[in-house]
Amino acid sequence: MERLKMFCYQCAQTAGGTGCTIKGVCGKEPTVARLQDNLIFTSKGMAAYLYHARELGYTDTEIDAFLERAFYSTFTNVNFDAEDIINMAEEAGRMNIKTMKLLKKAHIDTFGEPEPTEVQTGTVKGHAIIATGHGLKALHELLKQTEGSGINVYTHSELLPAHGYPGLKKYDHLVGNLGKAWFDQKNLFSKYTAAILGTSNCVLIPKEEYRDRMFTTGPTGLPGVPHIDGYDYTPVIEKAKSLPELNEEPGEVILTTGFSSSLVISLKDKIKKLVEEGRIRHFFLVGGCDSQLKKGEYYREFVQKLPQDTVVLTLACGKFRINDLALGDIEGIPRLIDLGQCNDSIVAIEIAEALSDLFGKSINELPLTIVLSWMEQKAVAILWSLLSLGIKGIYLGPIIPGWVNDEIFEVLKERYDLRLIGDPEEDIKEILS
Repeated sequence: MERLKMFCYQCAQTAGGTGCTIKGVCGKEPTVARLQDNLIFTSKGMAAYLYHARELGYTDTEIDAFLERAFYSTFTNVNFDAEDIINMAEEAGRMNIKTMKLLKKAHIDTFGEPEPTEVQTGTVKGHAIIATGHGLKALHELLKQTEGSGINVYTHSELLPAHGYPGLKKYDHLVGNLGKAWFDQKNLFSKYTAAILGTSNCVLIPKEEYRDRMFTTGPTGLPGVPHIDGYDYTPVIEKAKSLPELNEEPGEVILTTGFSSSLVISLKDKIKKLVEEGRIRHFFLVGGCDSQLKKGEYYREFVQKLPQDTVVLTLACGKFRINDLALGDIEGIPRLIDLGQCNDSIVAIEIAEALSDLFGKSINELPLTIVLSWMEQKAVAILWSLLSLGIKGIYLGPIIPGWVNDEIFEVLKERYDLRLIGDPEEDIKEILS
C-alpha cells in the first residue's frame, strides 16, 4: 500500500479534497480523491438496496450507521489515508452483503421464494403498462390496482426477475418482458403505445414521443414527467386505457428466470457427482452492469465459445447479452442459469459459499471464475462484496471503472488479482488451463 500513500495528500488539502481535479500541485493523479469516489459509489449502491428493503418494512441500524460514517469520511479534510479508505471499501463490501441479505429476506417474505419461470418476450392484444426499474413493491401495487381492468402489465429490463416470484406471477395480466438492458428504453418505449412507470434507477430522459405517457414513482424523477408519491397509480391506469391497444406480436425467444439459491443448492449432490465424473468441468458467473459500448459484445462471444461441459450463472442487466442463448443442459442441470438482477447478487454469493462447503475447498480453489462487466454504483458495491470475501482472479471489463487510475489498478491487481478481459478465446484458454 505504500504506492498509494505517496499520492495526493497535498492535492487533496490544497485543491478541495474529493473534488480535486488539479494535477499540477503535486504532479500526480488525485488518487485519494478517486478512492473516496469509489467509497461514495459503493455507499450509493448500498443505499439503493436498503431503500427497497425499507419499502417492504425491513431496516438495519448497523447498516445505517456505517453509511453515515462512510459518507462523512469522504468530506474534504477528513481522511487522506489511502490504505484506510481501501480498508473501509472492504468493510463496505461486507456491509453490502448484509444489506443484500436483508433485501433478499424482504423480497422472499413478501413475495415468496423465486422459482424457474418461462417469460414471454412479445405482446398480447390489449391496453398496456410497461414497468421498468427494480421496484418490486411498486410493481406489486400496480398489479393489484390493474387486476380485472383489462390492462396487461409488462416488465422491462431489471424487473424481469419479478416473474419468478409466486406473489407476483400469480397475476395473469403480468404477461411478459419487453426489451433487454436498460439502455434500450428510448427506442423500446417509442415503439409501444403503452403507459410507462419508472420505479427506480436506470430511467433515461424520455423522448418526446412518449414523455406524455411516462410516470415516475419512488426515488425517480424526470423533467416534464408526472411523479407519483406513494403507490396510487390511477393516473398511469387512466393513461393506459386512453392509448391504442397493443397488437398480438409473439416474441422471438422465451426467457427463463427465477433460479433461487435454495433451488440450485438443492441440486448440490447431483452437481457434485457431475463435477467428480468430469461432466461439469467449470462454472462461470458472467454478468454485471451493461452499457451500449460495442466492447460489451465480448461477453456474448465469451459464452458462445465456452465448452459444452461448463455451466454459466448470470445476473444483473449484463445477462441480456446472453440470456437468449440456447445452451442446453448437463443431465438436467441447465447450462445457463439466470439468478436475477443486481439486487439478487447475494444469490450468487450464497451459491459460491455452498459449493465451497460441498467440495471442502475455499471459493478460490473451486472450478469457478467470475467475469464481470462495467462497474459503477451498485455494481461497485457488489465488486467490493466479492473482494471482501477474499475472492481473487475476477475478470473485469469492457473498460476500467471511472474511479480507477493506473496506481489504483496496480494495487487491485496486486492485492486481489483483479484482471482485465482481453480476447474471449484466449481468456477461456487461460482460465481452463
